Amino acid sequence: MAVATEIRLSKAAGILNVLFDDGAQFALPAEYLRVESPSAEVQGHGPQQKQIVPGKRDVTIMRIEPVGNYAVRLVFDDLHDTGIYSWDYLHELGRELDRRWAAYLQALNSRGLRREPS
Repeated sequence: MAVATEIRLSKAAGILNVLFDDGAQFALPAEYLRVESPSAEVQGHGPQQKQIVPGKRDVTIMRIEPVGNYAVRLVFDDLHDTGIYSWDYLHELGRELDRRWAAYLQALNSRGLRREPS
């Protein structure tokens, strides 16, 4: 299990930079973190219940709140704040960014949804 050793938010760029004790480092866009939130609202309560969240292109992270020694809660400017991003989940999101982002864009396209807010 990798542990986050540094978390820096670049509000201007909309990027959360996370450095891990295994040497991995990831630049995670706010929009990506929002649409991949670990909350039940996004993930559902089972593998087939994941929600596709459109209209988050301009979302920003307002606050990062520590949760014990294992996670952070991200508070977005759309007031979403229910996901707990464990170190493992942030590491997974970093490793899988390209694949997950492509799947998200495909899901939006196949449903006629857009990244832009309505």
